[in-house]
Amino acid sequence: MSIGFKPSKTQSTAVFVHRRLKCVYGKTRVADQGDYLKLCGQEFWEFISGNPNLYIDIIQPLGHTVKERNEAFQAEYAKVITRFTGEFIADFCTPDGAIVWEKVLDLNSGSERRWVLLHPLC
Repeated sequence: MSIGFKPSKTQSTAVFVHRRLKCVYGKTRVADQGDYLKLCGQEFWEFISGNPNLYIDIIQPLGHTVKERNEAFQAEYAKVITRFTGEFIADFCTPDGAIVWEKVLDLNSGSERRWVLLHPLC
């Protein structure tokens, strides 16, 4: 990852800024990236707080919230999949469930004018 950090020069005096790339999660094997330092996960949270356990203190409560929201998301996602499947079957399948590939191909690659003429209700 190249970010383009370079020392700036003002007249003949070089001004150096200590540059850091910070990642709130993950790990990095080499913190010194040459032009900047990369701090990830525990190193990042300890750098901003001075507390080496802050990442645990933050992540544990988030994990519970994520689990609750993920369950709600999965329930809504299942509803969308069911609705889309029903629409696909209604628009692109025969009554016995076979896919009418010509309709799928028309939707994907046919001209819009042809699609409207062949499928006026869609």
